[in-house]
Amino acid sequence: MNQATHIAERYLAAWNEREPAARRAHVVQVFAPDASYLDPIMRGSGVDGIDAMIGAAQQQFPGCRFALHGTPSGHNDVVRFSWSLAAEAAPDAVLAVGTDFATVDAQGRLVRVTGFLDAA
Repeated sequence: MNQATHIAERYLAAWNEREPAARRAHVVQVFAPDASYLDPIMRGSGVDGIDAMIGAAQQQFPGCRFALHGTPSGHNDVVRFSWSLAAEAAPDAVLAVGTDFATVDAQGRLVRVTGFLDAA
């Protein structure tokens, strides 16, 4: 498994974790303390802001999960990966697909993530 795939899988695990304390633990492991996230419909900064943002997104899409879409890639301190969002009960009925670009620190934690919605 390459580093970009490992980073993307950890990132999506944070987005998919529904239990608040476990999600927070994922966010602390995946994101640098001063990380930022920005996409067309939401933004968050720092561990507290990103954790709250993910919790709000989960409330907006109950019963849905993110999955890798395609193969992540990266170079230097940047990774790129695409994801899909679908209901757990119907994973083939995709609600949205997007691509995220992230800068990582020396520990592999996300410092800045910029997301794009590819299809909804």
